[in-house]
Amino acid sequence: MKLVRMRKEGRIIPGALTSDGDAVDCSEFSADWDDEFLGGEGLEPLARWLSGAGSRAPRVRFMPAELAPPVRRPSKIVCVGLNFSDHARESGATVPAEPVLFLKAPSALCGPNDDLVIPRGSVKTDWEVELALVIGRRASYVEESEAMCHVAGFCLHNDYSEREFQLERCGQWDKGKGCDTFAPLGPFLATKEEVADACNLRMWLKVNGQLRQDGTTANLIFKPAFLVSYISRFMTLMPGDVISTGTPAGVGMGMRPPQYLQPGDVIELGIEGLGQQRQMARAWAADHALSQRSKRETSLC
Repeated sequence: MKLVRMRKEGRIIPGALTSDGDAVDCSEFSADWDDEFLGGEGLEPLARWLSGAGSRAPRVRFMPAELAPPVRRPSKIVCVGLNFSDHARESGATVPAEPVLFLKAPSALCGPNDDLVIPRGSVKTDWEVELALVIGRRASYVEESEAMCHVAGFCLHNDYSEREFQLERCGQWDKGKGCDTFAPLGPFLATKEEVADACNLRMWLKVNGQLRQDGTTANLIFKPAFLVSYISRFMTLMPGDVISTGTPAGVGMGMRPPQYLQPGDVIELGIEGLGQQRQMARAWAADHALSQRSKRETSLC
């Protein structure tokens, strides 16, 4: 299944994609794709419902801009830094012996095609295409052999970063990672049976039509099952939580000279089998930030 959340007339409609690109309205089955749905073993009953009563449910056509994040507000977004050796090299860092973890604020979450709002005062906003996992079952001290039983599925994620805030403003990385609109997720949540091998997916990103990142999840240093097990040693992973697994080389910080996003830039990205995103970069402005916040709150609350 490929699950979406659609903004329609000020509300969110949970849906499942059809082969023709429309969505089945799943509101009759569940109010939303949230922690209650995922943690309640909702995926298998949903599949049965779609093959039965769901065949008679309304179909919804939607525009790309109407897509919300495919999961309702997670309790946390856990990210893995420097998880590709080529990205570590371009960042001037050594390959880590253990996963580097940081948190992205849930308020950074936005739809896959929402505008990127460059933060006030930013001069080093950067891009990072990443494979994300969505947790389906509570995970605490899980073994690697059992870890994927706790995963509901996979998503495309753009881990936007403000490099000055992240690296030059003292403290941890979180200051440069959690800005509003810095976590576009989707377009859909692909359940595990949709992805034959999450460790062999092409991933790419373009800025203004120019290819910047072109990699594969085969080059992940720490693989998804290990990451779920490892992270669960340090914090309990809850249904709906997102783990973003790292980015390949090709970020703006690694270019010579470095290149960062400017208002008007168009960022497009995708992962094989997980769809594509498109964001337009906008300068921060109070009225536009308020509009974007209203859209996100409709999606997330």
